[in-house]
Amino acid sequence: MNQELESLLELASHHGASHAEVYQVTSESKPVFFEGNRLKQLESSQSVGTALRLWQNDRPGLAVAYGKINPELLVEKATALAKLNNPETIELAPPRKAIHDLGGATASVGELVKIGEDGINQLRAECPELICSAELESEQEATTLINSQGLCCQYRESTLSYYLGVELVRGEDFLGIYDGQYSKDKLNIDLVIEQIIQRLDWAKRNVAPPQGNVPILFTANAATLLWSTVSSALNGKRIKEKSSPWSNQQQQLVISEKVSLSQQPNKQPYNCPFDDEGMITQELSLIDAGVLNQFYCDRTIARELDIPPTGNGFRPGLDTYPNPSLVNLIVGSGEINFSELIAQLDKGIIVDQILGGGADISGDFSVNVDLGYRVENGKITGRVKDTAIAGNVYQVLKQVIALGNDSAWNGSCFTPSLIVDGVAVVG
Repeated sequence: MNQELESLLELASHHGASHAEVYQVTSESKPVFFEGNRLKQLESSQSVGTALRLWQNDRPGLAVAYGKINPELLVEKATALAKLNNPETIELAPPRKAIHDLGGATASVGELVKIGEDGINQLRAECPELICSAELESEQEATTLINSQGLCCQYRESTLSYYLGVELVRGEDFLGIYDGQYSKDKLNIDLVIEQIIQRLDWAKRNVAPPQGNVPILFTANAATLLWSTVSSALNGKRIKEKSSPWSNQQQQLVISEKVSLSQQPNKQPYNCPFDDEGMITQELSLIDAGVLNQFYCDRTIARELDIPPTGNGFRPGLDTYPNPSLVNLIVGSGEINFSELIAQLDKGIIVDQILGGGADISGDFSVNVDLGYRVENGKITGRVKDTAIAGNVYQVLKQVIALGNDSAWNGSCFTPSLIVDGVAVVG
């Protein structure tokens, strides 16, 4: 396959390109779907996507092909687009060869079906009224990047994932609980089932929420409401544009001293050895005890900010250019368990699932609580409905009271539960 990709570079040079790179992603997946408590669908799919980016007279052109490549056509499209673009500084990673096998577990379709059936049976044994859905998948993927400078990088990995959803309808009362796991090891579905059953128990009774500014316990599921905005504020592109509120606050205290954030690209299951520009990913201490240490960037933004690149240039899609993006945002955990966090609350709520989008770069948010519970004197008294919370992410993160030791993955963010004080609650 590399010979085929290298021939694209040679053909691009033959058509007058001074520089070129080829980025390719291949995958094979076997998803299994359950709906309404029953097996609904089995699939098996293979895909290949190839992106050619070249520069002709310093003008960039990008063309994408899916499936079998027609080299002449792909190069012609890229060169035609280059003629329409303005010249730019060419950013290509230097020569290097690195082939990585990241390993990972696989499962047959039959094994996935059995895991799904067993999980649904366990849930309905606890509550026969539940309507369950599930999606389980075994996937193998390879990412390859080569360029005309002599770069040749590739990594392969195998992953397993599942998603469980349970819905309970009682009259006009609807309850939905959703959770899952992404792993390079064998799936442990029992832990998530245990957590769903616990949430069902907490939600048996509906209660009115407290009003006004109250402490809130964000679970690991809901805490990404905060971290997605923080990730954006740490983006070097935002710093260059001066749109981040932290643009001029490096080495200053920006959030609570209880909070530290880092990037750890080697932490499984989302480990990634190089970015989509071929730069080696690296550990970054972004915020240490509330103090802003550094930002992350791709090669272009690093040059414009006159700082070293951090290996964070990733493509949102094959047909896009690399942009700054984090690999594994790790939130430092605390020392107390979830039960002890609850015990610290007097009159407050636990937010576990939210509806709607989070905050933009300004940090302001107002979201509906999809799944939440009221806490009185350190005990959960029931589920809160028709409730919204509002505030500003940057202010909220200055009011962190405690962090749990229950860190969990939510996407590629590894975060514990945390308590923040003084968030507006409206019932």
